[in-house]
Amino acid sequence: MPADGQLVHGLVSTIIPVYNRPLMLRDAVASVLAQTYRPIEILVVDDGSTDETPAVVADLARAHPEVRPLRQKNAGPGVARETGRRVARGEFLQHLDSDDLLLPRKCEVLVDALRRQPECGAAYGKTRTMGGAEDARPRKRTGEALDRMFPAFLYERWWDTSTPLFRRRVTDAAGPWTLLWNQEDWEYDCRVAALGTRLAYRPEWVSEHREHSGQRLHDRGSLRTRLEHCASAHILMFGHAIAGDIVPGSDPMCHFSRELFLLCRQCGAEGLTQQARELHRLARLAAGRLGRRGDLALYRALASVLGWRRMGSWSSVVDAIRHGGLRQAPI
Repeated sequence: MPADGQLVHGLVSTIIPVYNRPLMLRDAVASVLAQTYRPIEILVVDDGSTDETPAVVADLARAHPEVRPLRQKNAGPGVARETGRRVARGEFLQHLDSDDLLLPRKCEVLVDALRRQPECGAAYGKTRTMGGAEDARPRKRTGEALDRMFPAFLYERWWDTSTPLFRRRVTDAAGPWTLLWNQEDWEYDCRVAALGTRLAYRPEWVSEHREHSGQRLHDRGSLRTRLEHCASAHILMFGHAIAGDIVPGSDPMCHFSRELFLLCRQCGAEGLTQQARELHRLARLAAGRLGRRGDLALYRALASVLGWRRMGSWSSVVDAIRHGGLRQAPI
């Protein structure tokens, strides 16, 4: 429930975190104002911007009563979304990154989907890359009708932040966003998935993802810091998978085990020994019986002798030779 306890029936609350991105922010807000659906509110959360972004937020709030400006000290995208979530009054919540866009019928189509399917906690449609043709290939798996978020979310985050529309009761049940700066969105989605959330799908274009060379909210910080946050997210995601009754040793969990193992090696190479050990432990658990032998068992035995950092560095070279270049976890 919002902090003031006033939930507005039918209202869609769009939460837009922003950091030093004034021009794209105007486009993002305009795409929400252009929605064919009403009522709406737009919570723009300035994450401690140091440029003209605060002035742009103020201008937007003066020009449009739907815009509610919020500001916080720089704390990252997850905390910014949580700041918006706590004061949002909508029955439905829409997350939108400040460099992406909603298409005009997004809220209309997906609110209707949730009205028609009350058993569903979220609705989604197709997302395209900005500027793509009407017959363009949908991004990730947003062109597929999936009934639930798990187990597909263990393979990848198969939609963008702008793709789904959530019922407020689902986001309340999922709880607050974490303090993570990297993969906080994937972790949050897995938390929602662990609730058994049903999905309503509509095969219409609902949002656009903008490709650009500018900095994204999760790109700040050193590789070591990003790996730390990525490791924390994956550790939480393993717990969500178990809570969601995904069986260790199943195909989805074995795939996730390989991602945990890859991240383990990368953390080891950066000297993040504690994270490397825990990721390795979870990789073995996720793999089920397979985790007690093969590469995982051999790696642990060698790491106990050579050290986790040396093993991580050595395995990175081996990965580069095997794959024709260093394979990176999605950080």
